[in-house]
Amino acid sequence: MATIKCRNITFSNIQAIFFDKNGTLEDSEAYLRSLGQKAARLMDAQIPGIGEPLLMAFGINSNILDPAGLISVASRRETEIAAAAYIAETGRGWFESLKIARQGLAEAEKYIGTTPAPLFVGSLEILQSLSAAGIKLGIISAASTAEVNTFVTHHQLNDYIQVRIGVDDGPSKPDPILFLQACRALGVEPEATLMVGDSVGDMQMARNAKAAGCIGITWIGKSDNVRGADVIINQLDEIQIVKP
Repeated sequence: MATIKCRNITFSNIQAIFFDKNGTLEDSEAYLRSLGQKAARLMDAQIPGIGEPLLMAFGINSNILDPAGLISVASRRETEIAAAAYIAETGRGWFESLKIARQGLAEAEKYIGTTPAPLFVGSLEILQSLSAAGIKLGIISAASTAEVNTFVTHHQLNDYIQVRIGVDDGPSKPDPILFLQACRALGVEPEATLMVGDSVGDMQMARNAKAAGCIGITWIGKSDNVRGADVIINQLDEIQIVKP
């Protein structure tokens, strides 16, 4: 067990720490913005006029991505359903709308590629130091499990990340089942586990699971995006090990 300190908050008897992927460990802003823009263009080619409403729904304004927006924090299935709802408003049937949304996002992904975005500065170092202190580490992401595995492999994090939880067909954040599933996989109790994430969903998920604490990270300084956090940081190196 270890004592973790972030700014003026101390968490004692910590056995494990879970991290979100997009926007926390991975600097995915450019990738997600491109994905949303390309998907909106592809769907607009089929349904003229739908592009701008879709961009707004995705959380993309001009060339700026809202880190709390749909495409930033939702699972793929949630994004598909939201896009399909906008398409259905044009008078198309639900199943046709869902098909168009799925195809648009899938084609956009093929076009821009699936190579993981770069790590944020300090991501690798904090994972290395926490792992060296004997703390178990995992990733809980709204991305698919396959995407999480690709991310871990691409960035050579296999030695540090012991559990990888993505959203496939089941519940997404803030459902606590994801957190509890990760705890079971590592053999730790939620009360001895911290969550580090960049969204309200991360904070709510951890609180619903009775976690030891929630650390919100906002690289751009928007504390509203991590409402419910016990402490808010701007860099991962603010997570300090006091007593391994």
